[in-house]
Amino acid sequence: MAFSPIAQQRALFALMCSIWGTNWLALKAGATAVPPALFSGTRWTVAGLILLGVGWARGQRLWFDRRLMGRMALVAFLMVALNAGVLLYGLRYVGSGLAAVISSALTPISLLGFAVLLRQETFSRRQLGAIALGVAGILLLFGPKAAAGQLDAMELLGTAGIIVSCMSYCAGSVLARPLMRALPPVQMAALTNFLGGVMLLAFSFVFEPGAGAAMSGNWGAAAWTGWFFLLIPGSLGGTIIYFLLVRDWGASKTGTYAFVSPVIAVGLGAAVYAERVTITDGLGIALMLGAAGVALRR
Repeated sequence: MAFSPIAQQRALFALMCSIWGTNWLALKAGATAVPPALFSGTRWTVAGLILLGVGWARGQRLWFDRRLMGRMALVAFLMVALNAGVLLYGLRYVGSGLAAVISSALTPISLLGFAVLLRQETFSRRQLGAIALGVAGILLLFGPKAAAGQLDAMELLGTAGIIVSCMSYCAGSVLARPLMRALPPVQMAALTNFLGGVMLLAFSFVFEPGAGAAMSGNWGAAAWTGWFFLLIPGSLGGTIIYFLLVRDWGASKTGTYAFVSPVIAVGLGAAVYAERVTITDGLGIALMLGAAGVALRR
Protein backbone atom coordinates (compact mmCIF):
# COMPACT_ATOMS: atom_id res chain seq x y z
CA MET A 1 0.00 0.00 0.00
CA ALA A 2 1.49 3.32 -1.14
CA PHE A 3 1.63 6.22 1.26
CA SER A 4 0.67 9.71 0.13
CA PRO A 5 3.41 12.38 -0.02
CA ILE A 6 1.87 14.05 3.05
CA ALA A 7 1.99 10.78 5.03
CA GLN A 8 5.62 10.25 3.98
CA GLN A 9 6.55 13.77 5.06
CA ARG A 10 4.89 13.26 8.45
CA ALA A 11 6.74 9.97 8.90
CA LEU A 12 10.04 11.72 8.12
CA PHE A 13 9.12 14.46 10.58
CA ALA A 14 8.51 11.87 13.32
CA LEU A 15 11.84 10.19 12.56
CA MET A 16 13.70 13.50 12.67
CA CYS A 17 12.11 14.35 16.03
CA SER A 18 13.17 10.96 17.40
CA ILE A 19 16.77 11.49 16.29
CA TRP A 20 17.08 15.03 17.56
CA GLY A 21 15.27 14.25 20.79
CA THR A 22 18.29 12.18 21.87
CA ASN A 23 21.08 14.53 20.72
CA TRP A 24 21.56 16.60 23.85
CA LEU A 25 23.20 13.93 26.00
CA ALA A 26 25.59 13.04 23.16
CA LEU A 27 26.52 16.71 22.71
CA LYS A 28 27.13 17.13 26.44
CA ALA A 29 29.35 14.03 26.55
CA GLY A 30 31.55 15.36 23.76
CA ALA A 31 31.69 18.99 24.89
CA THR A 32 33.03 18.10 28.33
CA ALA A 33 35.74 15.70 27.10
CA VAL A 34 37.06 17.16 23.82
CA PRO A 35 37.76 20.71 22.55
CA PRO A 36 34.26 21.61 21.33
CA ALA A 37 35.10 22.95 17.85
CA LEU A 38 37.32 19.92 17.17
CA PHE A 39 34.66 17.47 18.39
CA SER A 40 31.98 19.05 16.22
CA GLY A 41 34.22 19.91 13.26
CA THR A 42 35.42 16.34 12.76
CA ARG A 43 31.87 15.03 12.87
CA TRP A 44 30.45 17.51 10.36
CA THR A 45 33.42 17.21 8.00
CA VAL A 46 33.24 13.41 7.93
CA ALA A 47 29.47 13.55 7.39
CA GLY A 48 29.90 15.95 4.48
CA LEU A 49 32.61 13.81 2.87
CA ILE A 50 30.44 10.69 3.16
CA LEU A 51 27.46 12.41 1.52
CA LEU A 52 29.63 13.95 -1.21
CA GLY A 53 31.18 10.53 -1.87
CA VAL A 54 27.77 8.89 -2.15
CA GLY A 55 26.64 11.62 -4.54
CA TRP A 56 29.78 11.24 -6.67
CA ALA A 57 29.31 7.46 -6.83
CA ARG A 58 25.76 8.05 -8.10
CA GLY A 59 26.99 10.41 -10.81
CA GLN A 60 26.02 13.64 -9.06
CA ARG A 61 28.13 16.72 -9.68
CA LEU A 62 30.02 17.74 -6.56
CA TRP A 63 29.89 21.50 -7.01
CA PHE A 64 27.40 24.06 -8.23
CA ASP A 65 26.96 27.47 -9.82
CA ARG A 66 29.71 29.77 -8.54
CA ARG A 67 27.14 32.54 -8.12
CA LEU A 68 25.70 30.54 -5.22
CA MET A 69 29.01 30.10 -3.39
CA GLY A 70 28.65 33.17 -1.17
CA ARG A 71 25.19 32.19 0.10
CA MET A 72 26.24 28.55 0.46
CA ALA A 73 29.23 29.54 2.60
CA LEU A 74 27.04 31.81 4.72
CA VAL A 75 24.48 29.03 5.27
CA ALA A 76 27.25 26.59 6.27
CA PHE A 77 28.75 29.15 8.67
CA LEU A 78 25.41 29.91 10.34
CA MET A 79 23.94 26.39 10.47
CA VAL A 80 27.11 24.45 11.35
CA ALA A 81 30.20 26.47 12.23
CA LEU A 82 28.75 29.25 14.40
CA ASN A 83 25.81 27.17 15.65
CA ALA A 84 27.77 24.08 16.69
CA GLY A 85 30.82 25.90 18.02
CA VAL A 86 28.92 28.30 20.28
CA LEU A 87 26.45 25.60 21.33
CA LEU A 88 29.12 23.20 22.57
CA TYR A 89 30.93 25.91 24.51
CA GLY A 90 27.61 26.89 26.07
CA LEU A 91 26.98 23.29 27.09
CA ARG A 92 30.17 23.33 29.17
CA TYR A 93 28.42 25.67 31.61
CA VAL A 94 24.72 24.90 31.09
CA GLY A 95 22.91 21.64 31.83
CA SER A 96 21.60 19.74 28.82
CA GLY A 97 18.03 20.05 30.13
CA LEU A 98 18.15 23.85 30.41
CA ALA A 99 19.83 24.05 26.98
CA ALA A 100 17.03 21.97 25.50
CA VAL A 101 14.44 24.31 27.07
CA ILE A 102 16.05 27.41 25.58
CA SER A 103 16.53 25.87 22.14
CA SER A 104 13.07 24.34 22.02
CA ALA A 105 11.37 27.60 22.98
CA LEU A 106 13.34 29.81 20.59
CA THR A 107 13.56 27.61 17.48
CA PRO A 108 10.01 27.81 16.08
CA ILE A 109 9.65 31.48 16.98
CA SER A 110 12.99 32.37 15.37
CA LEU A 111 12.32 30.33 12.24
CA LEU A 112 8.97 32.02 11.71
CA GLY A 113 10.45 35.44 12.43
CA PHE A 114 13.30 35.06 9.94
CA ALA A 115 10.98 33.51 7.31
CA VAL A 116 8.61 36.47 7.60
CA LEU A 117 11.49 38.96 7.60
CA LEU A 118 12.86 37.47 4.35
CA ARG A 119 9.34 37.28 2.85
CA GLN A 120 9.30 33.50 2.51
CA GLU A 121 6.23 33.14 4.74
CA THR A 122 3.50 35.22 6.33
CA PHE A 123 2.08 35.15 9.83
CA SER A 124 -1.09 33.13 10.31
CA ARG A 125 -3.32 32.57 13.32
CA ARG A 126 -2.61 28.85 13.15
CA GLN A 127 1.17 29.40 13.33
CA LEU A 128 0.86 31.84 16.20
CA GLY A 129 -1.51 29.48 18.04
CA ALA A 130 0.87 26.54 17.58
CA ILE A 131 3.81 28.58 18.87
CA ALA A 132 1.83 29.78 21.89
CA LEU A 133 0.76 26.23 22.77
CA GLY A 134 4.28 24.88 22.32
CA VAL A 135 5.96 27.54 24.41
CA ALA A 136 3.37 27.05 27.16
CA GLY A 137 4.08 23.33 27.13
CA ILE A 138 7.84 23.85 27.30
CA LEU A 139 7.50 26.22 30.24
CA LEU A 140 5.18 23.80 32.04
CA LEU A 141 7.43 20.80 31.33
CA PHE A 142 10.84 22.30 32.07
CA GLY A 143 10.27 25.70 33.61
CA PRO A 144 9.92 24.68 37.29
CA LYS A 145 13.02 22.48 37.05
CA ALA A 146 15.07 25.20 35.37
CA ALA A 147 13.87 27.87 37.80
CA ALA A 148 14.85 25.77 40.80
CA GLY A 149 18.58 26.23 40.07
CA GLN A 150 20.70 29.33 40.69
CA LEU A 151 22.52 30.68 37.62
CA ASP A 152 26.05 31.95 38.18
CA ALA A 153 27.99 34.20 35.78
CA MET A 154 29.34 31.31 33.68
CA GLU A 155 25.89 29.76 33.42
CA LEU A 156 24.53 33.08 32.19
CA LEU A 157 27.34 33.27 29.62
CA GLY A 158 26.60 29.70 28.55
CA THR A 159 22.91 30.53 28.26
CA ALA A 160 23.75 33.47 26.00
CA GLY A 161 25.77 31.07 23.86
CA ILE A 162 22.80 28.71 23.52
CA ILE A 163 20.61 31.63 22.41
CA VAL A 164 23.16 32.81 19.82
CA SER A 165 23.52 29.24 18.56
CA CYS A 166 19.76 28.82 18.12
CA MET A 167 19.33 32.16 16.32
CA SER A 168 22.25 31.36 14.02
CA TYR A 169 20.79 27.97 13.06
CA CYS A 170 17.36 29.46 12.37
CA ALA A 171 18.74 32.26 10.18
CA GLY A 172 20.78 29.74 8.17
CA SER A 173 17.77 27.47 7.74
CA VAL A 174 15.68 30.25 6.21
CA LEU A 175 18.54 31.38 3.94
CA ALA A 176 18.99 27.77 2.76
CA ARG A 177 15.52 27.37 1.31
CA PRO A 178 16.05 29.41 -1.91
CA LEU A 179 19.26 27.46 -2.61
CA MET A 180 17.23 24.27 -2.93
CA ARG A 181 15.73 25.55 -6.16
CA ALA A 182 19.16 24.75 -7.64
CA LEU A 183 20.46 22.04 -5.30
CA PRO A 184 18.76 18.81 -4.16
CA PRO A 185 18.42 18.48 -0.36
CA VAL A 186 21.02 15.69 -0.07
CA GLN A 187 23.65 17.76 -1.90
CA MET A 188 22.65 20.78 0.17
CA ALA A 189 23.21 18.78 3.36
CA ALA A 190 26.54 17.43 2.07
CA LEU A 191 27.95 20.86 1.21
CA THR A 192 26.61 22.49 4.38
CA ASN A 193 28.10 19.75 6.56
CA PHE A 194 31.47 19.73 4.81
CA LEU A 195 32.00 23.49 4.57
CA GLY A 196 30.80 24.12 8.11
CA GLY A 197 32.96 21.29 9.44
CA VAL A 198 36.08 22.65 7.72
CA MET A 199 35.39 26.10 9.21
CA LEU A 200 35.14 24.58 12.69
CA LEU A 201 38.38 22.62 12.26
CA ALA A 202 40.22 25.72 11.05
CA PHE A 203 39.02 27.62 14.10
CA SER A 204 39.97 24.73 16.40
CA PHE A 205 43.55 24.35 15.17
CA VAL A 206 44.20 28.10 15.41
CA PHE A 207 42.42 29.02 18.65
CA GLU A 208 41.52 25.95 20.75
CA PRO A 209 44.04 24.85 23.38
CA GLY A 210 44.69 21.12 23.23
CA ALA A 211 43.27 20.62 19.74
CA GLY A 212 46.47 19.08 18.40
CA ALA A 213 46.75 16.64 21.31
CA ALA A 214 43.07 15.71 20.97
CA MET A 215 43.69 14.57 17.39
CA SER A 216 45.20 11.44 18.93
CA GLY A 217 41.62 10.28 19.45
CA ASN A 218 42.03 9.48 23.13
CA TRP A 219 38.59 10.85 24.00
CA GLY A 220 37.06 8.09 26.10
CA ALA A 221 34.15 5.76 25.41
CA ALA A 222 31.38 8.26 26.26
CA ALA A 223 32.68 10.96 23.89
CA TRP A 224 33.22 8.49 21.03
CA THR A 225 29.77 6.99 21.51
CA GLY A 226 28.27 10.48 21.36
CA TRP A 227 30.37 11.32 18.27
CA PHE A 228 29.18 8.28 16.31
CA PHE A 229 25.57 8.85 17.32
CA LEU A 230 25.74 12.48 16.24
CA LEU A 231 27.43 11.48 12.97
CA ILE A 232 25.21 8.66 11.71
CA PRO A 233 21.61 9.39 12.77
CA GLY A 234 22.21 13.09 13.40
CA SER A 235 24.39 14.49 10.60
CA LEU A 236 23.64 11.86 7.94
CA GLY A 237 19.99 11.20 8.75
CA GLY A 238 18.39 14.10 10.57
CA THR A 239 20.04 16.85 8.54
CA ILE A 240 18.91 15.42 5.20
CA ILE A 241 15.35 15.02 6.47
CA TYR A 242 15.44 18.57 7.80
CA PHE A 243 16.43 20.03 4.43
CA LEU A 244 13.79 17.94 2.67
CA LEU A 245 11.08 19.26 4.96
CA VAL A 246 12.33 22.86 4.82
CA ARG A 247 12.10 22.64 1.03
CA ASP A 248 8.58 21.17 1.05
CA TRP A 249 7.04 22.73 4.18
CA GLY A 250 9.01 25.88 4.87
CA ALA A 251 11.23 26.64 7.85
CA SER A 252 8.62 27.57 10.47
CA LYS A 253 6.47 24.45 10.09
CA THR A 254 9.53 22.18 10.08
CA GLY A 255 10.74 23.99 13.20
CA THR A 256 7.87 22.57 15.23
CA TYR A 257 10.17 19.57 15.80
CA ALA A 258 11.33 21.64 18.78
CA PHE A 259 7.98 20.97 20.46
CA VAL A 260 8.21 17.20 19.94
CA SER A 261 11.89 16.43 20.62
CA PRO A 262 11.74 17.34 24.34
CA VAL A 263 8.71 15.07 24.72
CA ILE A 264 10.75 12.19 23.29
CA ALA A 265 13.60 13.03 25.65
CA VAL A 266 11.25 12.84 28.64
CA GLY A 267 9.80 9.54 27.40
CA LEU A 268 13.26 8.02 26.96
CA GLY A 269 14.25 9.14 30.43
CA ALA A 270 11.19 7.45 31.90
CA ALA A 271 11.66 4.25 29.87
CA VAL A 272 15.44 3.84 30.16
CA TYR A 273 16.31 5.50 33.46
CA ALA A 274 12.95 5.16 35.28
CA GLU A 275 12.72 8.95 35.65
CA ARG A 276 9.43 10.03 37.23
CA VAL A 277 6.90 11.83 35.02
CA THR A 278 4.53 14.02 37.06
CA ILE A 279 1.05 15.26 36.20
CA THR A 280 2.59 18.65 35.36
CA ASP A 281 4.99 16.90 32.99
CA GLY A 282 2.07 15.13 31.35
CA LEU A 283 0.20 18.42 30.82
CA GLY A 284 3.29 20.00 29.30
CA ILE A 285 3.75 17.04 26.96
CA ALA A 286 0.10 17.25 25.89
CA LEU A 287 0.42 20.96 25.09
CA MET A 288 3.60 20.46 23.06
CA LEU A 289 2.18 17.58 21.05
CA GLY A 290 -0.97 19.64 20.51
CA ALA A 291 1.18 22.49 19.17
CA ALA A 292 2.82 20.18 16.64
CA GLY A 293 -0.59 18.82 15.67
CA VAL A 294 -1.97 22.32 15.03
CA ALA A 295 1.03 23.25 12.90
CA LEU A 296 0.98 20.00 10.89
CA ARG A 297 -2.73 20.03 10.03
CA ARG A 298 -3.47 20.37 6.34
